[in-house]
Amino acid sequence: MENRYLSVSALTKYIKQKIERDPHLQTVYLKGEISNFSHHSRGHMYLTIKDNQAQIRAVMFAGNNRNLKFVPENGMEVLIKGNLGVYEPHGQYQLYIREMQPDGIGALYLAFEQLKEKLREKGYFNVDLKKDIPKYPNHIAIITSPTGAAVRDILTTLKRRYPIAKTTIIPTLVQGELAIDSIVNSINLANKINEYDCIILSRGGGSIEDLWAFNDIKVAEAIYRSKIPIITGIGHETDVTISDYISDLRAPTPTGAAELAVPSLIELMTNNQQYQERLFRSITQLFKIKQNKLNELQTSYVFKNPLQFVLTKEQYLDQTTDKLKHNYQRVLSNKQTQFSTLKQQLYYQHPERKLSEAKHKLNRLKELNKHNFERIFTYNENKFTSSLDKLILLNPLATMKRGFSLIYKENETQLVKSINDVEKNDKVDVQLNDGKLLCEVIDKRSEEIG
Repeated sequence: MENRYLSVSALTKYIKQKIERDPHLQTVYLKGEISNFSHHSRGHMYLTIKDNQAQIRAVMFAGNNRNLKFVPENGMEVLIKGNLGVYEPHGQYQLYIREMQPDGIGALYLAFEQLKEKLREKGYFNVDLKKDIPKYPNHIAIITSPTGAAVRDILTTLKRRYPIAKTTIIPTLVQGELAIDSIVNSINLANKINEYDCIILSRGGGSIEDLWAFNDIKVAEAIYRSKIPIITGIGHETDVTISDYISDLRAPTPTGAAELAVPSLIELMTNNQQYQERLFRSITQLFKIKQNKLNELQTSYVFKNPLQFVLTKEQYLDQTTDKLKHNYQRVLSNKQTQFSTLKQQLYYQHPERKLSEAKHKLNRLKELNKHNFERIFTYNENKFTSSLDKLILLNPLATMKRGFSLIYKENETQLVKSINDVEKNDKVDVQLNDGKLLCEVIDKRSEEIG
């Protein structure tokens, strides 16, 4: 009875054999989205392929993924070719990927864009890192295939434009799997020899696959590290590679690279002839000007009668000397006059003199002030005495001493000036010289004092 039960490993192995022997599962074409992507340190890639309803685990071993032209990323839609199998330790079926490419765009194009962005972030494309191409190179290295049409076009153009430049062809593979290392080695060799003024890196036109070696990161880094300036002329005018972005100068074609590498000898000779003609005209014109100046000097009065010229100058020197002496005396006299004037002004403005004058003025003011004070004091004293005499005459107390009195209403300060100010039986105060009387009005009668 127990022989009817299988072990887990036996069942898993049986399922594994069934799946792996099924011809329909040996080559599977799958379309889906990448998720849970992981690139192991040993080179293997582990990922999940999914759609809206299902998912499957997948693995792409290093031997298969080393030829990928792009870097897989989560969320990327891909087209996959592989086979189905079972991973026994987990009892899990999974897809073993042999080939993979992006869905919608080519893998090479995607790889190109990814590498371009990566190198841009590193600064490989910075313009300020570009090296100057020499104007008149003596020795040019040509890195290309020695049998292609590109090398013939380059040599023909260089010979036509600048035949005095020396050229060296460094034979290089420019297509295929071995082309990458061949291009890198040629660039390094040219820098090691260190006899070249510039390098032309070139090949003829072709598909993106044919030109792919020039999009490899190894070639890009070799161009970036080169101490010799590099001109690229790869493919046709519409073909642009990573090498073109990093090189010091990009030409649309191999022929264009040759034209940018050297000047035109015919143009140089034409320019040289023009410069010679302009120089000759300038020298001729300058010579005429100097000749005319020499003729003027030779025909001048000085050269005809130099002694008379010297005597004339001697006389002029005497006149100038006399004039100088006269002006000197005049200026000296003016300065002496100014000095005397300033000295006199200084005397009058001297502090001691000013102080003495101020003291005299102060004394005069003191005397004047004293005199005015005495005069005003005497005047006011006399005026006070006169006013005092008048006041004494008007003082009611003095009048009362002569027998007069003042009458007030009782307990009031109102002075009784008329009989109409009081009534019969009113009490009044009579102020005398030596005291006060309290009186009562017995009667009153009107009477004129004449």
